Amino acid sequence: MSKTLRNFIFIVLITIFGAVIALPESLTFSLPVPGNERTITIGSPVINFNLGGRQITKKFEFKRGLDIQGGMQVVLRADVSNIAEQDRLSALESARNIILRRVDLYGIAEPTVQTAMSNNEYRLIVELPGVSNPQEALSLVGQTALLDFRLFDQTLPEEPVSEDATASAEPLIQLVETGLTGQQLKRSTVDFDPNTGEPVVFLEFSEEGREIFAQVTSDHTGEMLGIFLDGSLLMAPTINTPIVDGRATITGGFTIDEAKQLSIQLNAGALPVPIEVLEQRTIGASLGQDSVEKSLMAGLVGLGLVMLFMILYYGVKGILASMALIVYAILTIAIYKTMGVTLTLPGIAGLILSIGMAVDANILIFERMKEELRVGKPFAVAMELGFGRAWDSIKDANLATIITSLILINPFNLSFLNTSGLVRGFGITLLIGVLLSLFTGVVVTRTLLRLFLKPNYHIAKAKE
Repeated sequence: MSKTLRNFIFIVLITIFGAVIALPESLTFSLPVPGNERTITIGSPVINFNLGGRQITKKFEFKRGLDIQGGMQVVLRADVSNIAEQDRLSALESARNIILRRVDLYGIAEPTVQTAMSNNEYRLIVELPGVSNPQEALSLVGQTALLDFRLFDQTLPEEPVSEDATASAEPLIQLVETGLTGQQLKRSTVDFDPNTGEPVVFLEFSEEGREIFAQVTSDHTGEMLGIFLDGSLLMAPTINTPIVDGRATITGGFTIDEAKQLSIQLNAGALPVPIEVLEQRTIGASLGQDSVEKSLMAGLVGLGLVMLFMILYYGVKGILASMALIVYAILTIAIYKTMGVTLTLPGIAGLILSIGMAVDANILIFERMKEELRVGKPFAVAMELGFGRAWDSIKDANLATIITSLILINPFNLSFLNTSGLVRGFGITLLIGVLLSLFTGVVVTRTLLRLFLKPNYHIAKAKE
């Protein structure tokens, strides 16, 4: 089997695989059967598998940003009155980072947390796209998260009046601070008990916290250790054994959602400044949906016009390039769904822009091939020279776009570069489009040309 044929089979397989993933979640159509109309429903696959007792479900669906699917916008005010003026900006930025961490742990796609200062007021603007439970998300974001651990000390009332009274007296419960707070909690994760498969919450403390936790658990084995968030009791697990390595597991018949929520609350830590909710707005998706439909229509029109131009100008070569462009479109949608790329309107703009760029390589290659054929080079030689000599231009042009995309994405969160989620969405879709266009424009088109285009056709066109 030749290398070209192997490449073609590979391209066909990944295109079929991508097309299955790219299908809508549910697509229903009817088949006209004589005497009976049959309805068939197809859609993108849903994968279910068990990993270490944990049931994982993977759905291939688009993630949509706040401007498309709606969600919540929350404005918070930070109380910095007790913080030195020179430290207020850093405290506000710390609050921003912690809130961003919270909403990331909550599972919200592409959240935006921005700081703002107005009339000596320090504010945080939080955008939460697609929240299904606004009140739960609001309470998570708005909490100051002052986490601490306290012991439940049970004592009998002093001076009982008789032995009978002593036997019937209810013990008094006092809370004793341990000195262990959220500052010493390194991380909390959801795990699964290997024996029962039930969700548990795993805790790991810092070195300072490990020493305090070891002392508390050694001195108070069998007692209850309360976990408090802003003075409210989250839960009170019993200390079963001394724990000296700073690693603890909380059990209690949790559901996965309960364990996840508790882990998020523990991970939230302590905000450097108290915050309060100034305003909350629920943003509808009707305007966004209308915009995305128009954007997608523009994308389809753009794709059709590019294919029409290629076919009219380059003939059979244009048809093969258009086939490569279809492969590009299918793989782009499949990658968006597989990687969980969040679609925003700027992101869709990046996708539409990359459609036009997807044929740039083909145009450069075809023009180079024409030049080689005009000077009498054989078809096979002209094609290889066309691809080879066009590669430098293709590489330089796409490298510049890739660098621009990385600057927009700002993967290392550099403070002097963009930090907007919407601009990052544009950069991500543009980067994916450029990398895919390199594959389809060079590998796919070359394979199709080698396999389907006859040398005699090129000789005839060269003579014209």
